[in-house]
Amino acid sequence: MADPVFTGIIGTCLVFFLLFIGMPIAFAMMLVGFLGVTYLSGVNAALPMVARTVYEVSSYYPYTVIPLFIVMGGFAGSSGMTGELYSAFDKWLRRLPGGLGIATIGACAGFAAVSGSSVATAATMGTVALPEMKRYKYHPRLATGSIAAGGTLGFLIPPSIGFIVYGMLTEQSIGKLLIAGIFPGVLLAGAYVFIIIALVKTNPGLAPASPESVSWGEKFRALLGVWQPLAVFFLVMGGIYGGFFTPTEAGAIGATILFMIALIKRKLNRRNLLEALQEAVRISVMVLILVAGANMFSYFLALSTIPMRVAELVASLQVSPYVIHAIMITIYLFLGCFLDAISMMVLTLPVIYPVILALGFNPIWFGVIAVLMMEAGLITPPMGLNIFTVAGVAKDTPVETIFRGVTPFLLAIIALVILITLFPKIALLLPGMMTR
Repeated sequence: MADPVFTGIIGTCLVFFLLFIGMPIAFAMMLVGFLGVTYLSGVNAALPMVARTVYEVSSYYPYTVIPLFIVMGGFAGSSGMTGELYSAFDKWLRRLPGGLGIATIGACAGFAAVSGSSVATAATMGTVALPEMKRYKYHPRLATGSIAAGGTLGFLIPPSIGFIVYGMLTEQSIGKLLIAGIFPGVLLAGAYVFIIIALVKTNPGLAPASPESVSWGEKFRALLGVWQPLAVFFLVMGGIYGGFFTPTEAGAIGATILFMIALIKRKLNRRNLLEALQEAVRISVMVLILVAGANMFSYFLALSTIPMRVAELVASLQVSPYVIHAIMITIYLFLGCFLDAISMMVLTLPVIYPVILALGFNPIWFGVIAVLMMEAGLITPPMGLNIFTVAGVAKDTPVETIFRGVTPFLLAIIALVILITLFPKIALLLPGMMTR
């Protein structure tokens, strides 16, 4: 029998080859994991392992948090919260340089607080914000770039599918991971606002000033559209933070409240109810299949001893752990050019996570770093998913223009990664104070 390490290397290369020829990553990892376990331990060990992996992932109760957080976003969109959020931020911020772009970031952050999907945030905000920015002659680069970048907040600000997947793959507390994303999410939204102001100050032609003034009465009336998502966010996240209920229970409570709000406002009909449920099923199945494939591939890698060998090798290197950390960030930035966010996570964590533990890094802290890099992948050419989501809304804007528009925001994500690396408490303060 061949050396297990050599077998693991061949298997890893085979996964990348299957991805190159177009096989979905979940099936590529499942297939290679099965073949690898068969080769190293025999088919009698591999077949039950496949069945057990798929069953355990799909039947594990805490993972029901995924469809609950997705359906929260669906009900929030159906209730008209997106338009109300954007209207409120618009009325308060439109006189600032790039006010509509800033309002877009604020509304994206607000919607992200009740939705677990980055793509849903970008798509929903695109339909609301883009017509307004076009009406006021905003440059397409700034208009589409701010929407695509704002959409990434849905992957960081809890409830976040990114943190849930990371917790599933690393067996870390999903509740602590979600809470860890609050401060970084606020900082990133603030950085996006700063970038818009700086761009417009440098080049006023990007965003002509709005000639319309808004009375204080209109401004305060507009705040009525903000309290609902804020109340749901503080109830859901506050409950998790205080230990009153689990993330799954929080998702159920949030989904129920948003369902009732949509019913009371008479915005929920058979069509958008089915759309919300179908989206929840689609994303949940996709994530669970990806995690099952990643788990099977992880079993194979564990048999090959590659993760352990890599962790030992890295720990023995006479270099700072932060040098290894910088290399990992560079790898994630490179992979973001070719893979979607969740695929990146399931492909890399089986090898990278043991290295993180060997280096002595906090796994919750690294979860925030990983999710931020997944965010970067959402707007990195040529495969940025948020870019093509916005392009589907802004059909008259070339994809190249949108990529140019998000470049400053991509730099903001990298800057925040560096800041959290230098000051880990940004991510760890709130989780460290949780009761459970």
